[in-house]
Amino acid sequence: MPAPNFDVIVSLAKRRGFVFPSSEIYGGMAGFWDYGPLGVELKNNVKQAWWRHMVSLRDDVVGLDAAIIMHPRVWEASGHVAGFSDPMVDCRNCKLRFRADDLKGAPSDIACPNCGMKGTLTEARQFNLMFATHVGPVAESASVAYLRPETAQAMFVQFENVATSMRRKLPFGIAQIGKSFRNEITPGNFIFRDRELEQMEMEFFVHPRDEDEWFAYWVGERHRWWTDVLGIDAENLRLRPHDPDELSHYSKQTTDIEYRFPIGWSELEGIADRTDYDLQAHTAGSGKKLAIFDEASGEHVVPYVIEPAAGVDRAVLTVLVDGYTEEQLAKDKRVVLRIRPELAPVKAAVLPLLRNRPELVERARALTGDLKRRVAAMYDDTASIGKLYRRQDEIGTPFCVTVDVESLDDGAATIRERDSMTQERVALEHIPERIEALVAGRTPWQGVPRETSGEAS
Repeated sequence: MPAPNFDVIVSLAKRRGFVFPSSEIYGGMAGFWDYGPLGVELKNNVKQAWWRHMVSLRDDVVGLDAAIIMHPRVWEASGHVAGFSDPMVDCRNCKLRFRADDLKGAPSDIACPNCGMKGTLTEARQFNLMFATHVGPVAESASVAYLRPETAQAMFVQFENVATSMRRKLPFGIAQIGKSFRNEITPGNFIFRDRELEQMEMEFFVHPRDEDEWFAYWVGERHRWWTDVLGIDAENLRLRPHDPDELSHYSKQTTDIEYRFPIGWSELEGIADRTDYDLQAHTAGSGKKLAIFDEASGEHVVPYVIEPAAGVDRAVLTVLVDGYTEEQLAKDKRVVLRIRPELAPVKAAVLPLLRNRPELVERARALTGDLKRRVAAMYDDTASIGKLYRRQDEIGTPFCVTVDVESLDDGAATIRERDSMTQERVALEHIPERIEALVAGRTPWQGVPRETSGEAS
């Protein structure tokens, strides 16, 4: 069975070192999270999968890594200073605040989601979501700056520099992965809605006449990434075009890719047709015309922009939720994180059957060292073999290698595959290349059922 709610994912994430509440020993801070040893590996793997698909394997997209703090006029021109806000209501009784658009009905007619009292909610007012800070030694109005609420604007203001330095012609894209900050009114649902988040965004610049064609292309391409690269179950994904009355002020058309979380269908990624709104806004704000010469028409044009934008944290959460599986075996329940081997934080775990046999431990540690040169591997002898298997199943490790007493005689060890629990015997010197090939998908798994000490079937 899949994850029934976020509580089981939160418990697994903390217990196994994926995600911890930030500053937990001081009571934590809502909307801020720390990625643990396994979480940072999973997060990096997700980002690498996105970068490889969006940049490395393409000829028409290049990368950027821009500063988090930009000139405040960038945010004035983009409309964020005046308009990047959500409607907020306060409860006069319990003093908590809520997003008005999360509530059903008028504030005066509904009960507070926290204390349950009716008639205590204020009328909605707009709350700007940007974090303000100061640049320089004196905190004054002239030194005000902002932590960026999105990575997109840097790609617009650097459009000309990138196009010129990389000799780009339409169509082409600029991609970026980076931190953004939003002072959310009600962060929650674990890492789904954060105040400090990481985004994967790409701005694809096209001739205005080609906007519909490229918009449809990127909707399909991004949906395929979630299914074919991250391995998310297509049954749990859907495309939802925005209605005209919910479009952002800069968008002509937007389609969200949504996932069926335990909290219901929610956005994973948005693909927006931003037209030339941003380039025109920064042209007006800076006085510098942001255009490019189009050889086909023989004129300078201000491109339209198609933007696929996804959150790294939500992608990690989706991988955890979609991969979480509970299986009832003959003797116990098995929790398995069924995620793609290339995404798994640990690709292979080496487990000595008996930790009180120095010769077994020595061979197992040597094998771990050999594996680490090829894939992310770990050594573990802190429990019985059955418990070690369960621990690795729960963190998504696709392959376990057990070094047993027979290994001292035949120079081989047993590789056990996570999902099927089938096994195969392989010579120690061939195990690193075998695991590497399995993780990369170059060779198929051909294991067979085998009785192993401590393994329930």
